[in-house]
Amino acid sequence: MNKVTNVVMKSLEKSIYLKPYTMHFTQNGQKKTWDLLGIHDSVAIILFNVSRNVLVLVKQFRPAVYLGTIDLKDRKIDSPIDTTKYPPENGITIELCAGIVDKNLTLPEIAKEEVLEECGYDVPVTAMQLIGSYRSGVGTSASIQTAYYCEITDDMRVSQGGGTEEELIEVVEMTLEEVKKYVTQTAIVNSPPSFLFGIYWFLLHKSPKI
Repeated sequence: MNKVTNVVMKSLEKSIYLKPYTMHFTQNGQKKTWDLLGIHDSVAIILFNVSRNVLVLVKQFRPAVYLGTIDLKDRKIDSPIDTTKYPPENGITIELCAGIVDKNLTLPEIAKEEVLEECGYDVPVTAMQLIGSYRSGVGTSASIQTAYYCEITDDMRVSQGGGTEEELIEVVEMTLEEVKKYVTQTAIVNSPPSFLFGIYWFLLHKSPKI
């Protein structure tokens, strides 16, 4: 997963995932502008394996996280990134199983597909317990992510997961103590706010019953 080579930064030309905008507006009589990104909404699923009392998570390389570790002076367009100075493992994250909303399916159906693709568990749509929806990236995109909780068993696992052919995802399991230690560390946590929200929701609402 961390065997990332030939890293080069280029200007964004055309994307099916991102649409950049600049909003011009007047607020309290003052003219302002704000740069924005239009992106897909998404779903995220807190997966808890009740057979072994472990949270099922995903690990993957995130280019945006990797970029965040690179000094501004070294982010030159069309210039190779020194992967010795900036090891690719710096861009590896631990996240909830998640995916974008880009199909003509209900949100629970999309969540079910993501659990199967990324983690290898075949769960019924009815197993998706709605937690709620919230805005993510409010400074740039404000897309809507909808979170679900789903309990799974070892018997539900039908494959190793790993995502689609274009993805490289590793399934990770954490005990309650391991995940508590992870989210309370003082070092930078390579996980998005939605992960922290999901884990704290789980610890508040589910772990006392385990």
